[in-house]
Amino acid sequence: MKPVVVIPARMDSSRLPGKPLADIHGEPMIRHVLRRGVEAGLGPVLIAAGDQVIADALVGTGANVILTETDLASGSDRCHAALSSFDPDRIYDVVVNLQGDMPTFSPLLLRKAISVLETLNVDIVTLATPVSDPSEAERTAVVKVAVEPSKEDSLMGRAIYFSRSPVPHGARNLLHHIGLYVYRRDALDRFVAAQPSQLERLEKLEQLRALALGLTIGVAVVDTLPLGVDTHDDLEEARRRLALSAQRTS
Repeated sequence: MKPVVVIPARMDSSRLPGKPLADIHGEPMIRHVLRRGVEAGLGPVLIAAGDQVIADALVGTGANVILTETDLASGSDRCHAALSSFDPDRIYDVVVNLQGDMPTFSPLLLRKAISVLETLNVDIVTLATPVSDPSEAERTAVVKVAVEPSKEDSLMGRAIYFSRSPVPHGARNLLHHIGLYVYRRDALDRFVAAQPSQLERLEKLEQLRALALGLTIGVAVVDTLPLGVDTHDDLEEARRRLALSAQRTS
């Protein structure tokens, strides 16, 4: 496999506008996410930027920045557009979609997802972690995933359904979906070419389009929940976590 990491980023976030440039210890958030992608050591890292100011913020980093249309429907569409420009000869056959609002994402999790793609022989891989707070079960902002475990390893399996409601019914331990995706490139092509499915529209979850297309999604269950920055409180938490990480490595 020849992976490429693509980080989609745009300024027009509904809950935290301009968050790619939010300051974290003197650097814009997008630089921290770029660093996590590079640290994984999987292959080249692209920034799929929806705005020129994001590209401007990365001057001097040596990053591969591809400007994409501002109004693309999703991060997956932005990744696909950037990769089509960067690699028209299709040298890279695995696409890691690392969201641009995850500055504390562990590179180890990126490498774990790649290994599952090969182990389970699936089209797409994502991650999940056990729901630790019972209140999360009913929170629609917390996406749950129903997984059929692998016979060889109960900590990985195939996704059956994603929902904002508690699924599967009767489960003792629910799984909180983590929004990282690793696509085989042909699967990403199929995904972005397709129209949103009916269930995708109802749940407002794009991964349901992949299931409707018959694409297989592998899931690795991990013991940590990466922080996505959607609010000012999340931003403060990201600053706290990265400060602690810097102290441990200094």
